[in-house]
Amino acid sequence: MARIKQLSKNLINQIAAGEVIERPASVVKELTENSIDAGASKVSIEITNDCRDIRIADNGSGIHPDDIMLAFSKHATSKIQEDDDLYNIHTFGFRGEALASIISIAKVTCTTRTKDFEYGTKVKCENSEVTTSQTGCAVGTIMEVKDLFYNLPVRLKFLKSSNTEFSYIQETVQAIALSHPEVAIELKKYGKTVLKTTGQNNLTQTIKEVYSSDVTKNLKEVLKTDELSGLRISGFVSTPDYTRSSKKNYYMYINSRAVKDPVFQKAIDTVYRTLTASNKYPFVVLNLKIPPHDVDVNVHPTKKEVRYKNPNQVFNFIYTAVQGGLSNYIERNNGVKPFYSQNATPAVSQSSSPIVQFPKSAGNNGIYIDEKSDTMYVPQNIMDKMETNPINSHSGFNNSSVISQQQQMFSQKSPVEENADRIIGQYRDTYILIETKEGLEIVDQHIAEERYNYEKLQNDKQIISQMLFVSDVIEVSSSDAALIKENTDKFERYGYGIEFLKDNEIIFRKIPQILAKVNPKEILSDILQNLDGNINNLEENILKTTACKASVKANTPLTIWQMQEIIKKWRTTKMPYTCPHGRPISHTIPHKELAAWFERAK
Repeated sequence: MARIKQLSKNLINQIAAGEVIERPASVVKELTENSIDAGASKVSIEITNDCRDIRIADNGSGIHPDDIMLAFSKHATSKIQEDDDLYNIHTFGFRGEALASIISIAKVTCTTRTKDFEYGTKVKCENSEVTTSQTGCAVGTIMEVKDLFYNLPVRLKFLKSSNTEFSYIQETVQAIALSHPEVAIELKKYGKTVLKTTGQNNLTQTIKEVYSSDVTKNLKEVLKTDELSGLRISGFVSTPDYTRSSKKNYYMYINSRAVKDPVFQKAIDTVYRTLTASNKYPFVVLNLKIPPHDVDVNVHPTKKEVRYKNPNQVFNFIYTAVQGGLSNYIERNNGVKPFYSQNATPAVSQSSSPIVQFPKSAGNNGIYIDEKSDTMYVPQNIMDKMETNPINSHSGFNNSSVISQQQQMFSQKSPVEENADRIIGQYRDTYILIETKEGLEIVDQHIAEERYNYEKLQNDKQIISQMLFVSDVIEVSSSDAALIKENTDKFERYGYGIEFLKDNEIIFRKIPQILAKVNPKEILSDILQNLDGNINNLEENILKTTACKASVKANTPLTIWQMQEIIKKWRTTKMPYTCPHGRPISHTIPHKELAAWFERAK
């Protein structure tokens, strides 16, 4: 074995660069985050030379001339001062590694100036050697990185094509832009603008600028705060009928820092598990604010991994927040009871008593109160007015007046009811056609009722069963028999009573009452076939199968009254977008689109 010796400064930095700087996108990430840490409101990024030349300019605070040499030194940073600061991180950078790593693998020129000086400083770095000189420049910093990996031919060899590397850069810039809508960010490739945000501090606008207005039309706002734990989550998730084929559009942030976090991701996946088809995923932009001392971001040099002090608490908080957003829950910080828009079902019931389902409007103004859950419900049109005139002790509204109006709701017809949706009829005995304010809505009758049945079964504490005096004998495999024996309590929970005659022969003693007309053999077959080898999904498959089998089938003629009942029940569901298997329930053709087809002006 060779003798031990001290590595050179440049070689040490190159080894460290292997952890921090994986590819050109890593350089863009580190330098752009430095610009934001410096308080920049504008950041311009230019990419040339097959992504090996990178120029990033900002209007931030700049670097003090006396600190410029330290800035490019290993483990030198302005972000933390004392040991305890490591557990109270409020900036993106704090390790003091990025600049030292970059100058060890690229030729770097930095031009910077603070507002306290009339002149700026130009720094040239090559092979970790730094030289400085005075220069004229605006307040802010310009970082020019050239010939990335020029002295690491092996790393250069393993870079992908320039188009692929630029796609990684674009994804990185998109992620930063979505977490900082207050910063105007521009990305150019060979002088051509590829991405540009205006920095209006409006996340919806930023999503439009990064993606399109089509995306924003399909988003639900997520906003939840837990003052006791200091947790707050905000952002948007897409409706279950608007999905992507990968999780590429999961933008998850912890204190505005982009992360790849299994706890965060699992919470989102769990909400959408019964709302989207397999291999379909929502569009997500969510930022979780958490006290810095409750999360460790110093797990890996790239700072994409985090560890929580209480992961279960974080999981449940994210889960209920996303579920609430999809259920139209709107948080209002005005010291009154929580508001819910349009659908008369809250996101998560805090009461063990069942929620009373009211019509969409009650009384003359559509406001009503569920006394059991102590929750106020407000139609969306009223909610919009409350934005400028919130309910409080001086607003002229109070609980007694609302309840009084609620009591009158069956004795007088409200203006909303006069403009209610009108059912036109059935198409092919499968789809219900509805004339709505927005256009022609087409609803799959089976899927709509399946969604209602699924949620009803979920919420029912005691599912009513029907005893069977005669039951077919059902043969099952030895593996299925063992599975049923181990999980009889789960079948019992959803109204099924199963008895073994032999090791591989069973009969049903009872089934859920809503399945009175369904062959039990068919039910069991579906439950077992849909497991896909995952025993953990047994209870969910029992629920899904029960809801499906209890619902009206396609190619079934319905009366207007039957159609009205299906639509009325479906409108009260928390997640009226898809069935438990992920199939979309309805599709609306806008009036304008129909009119345009027939060449009408309106």
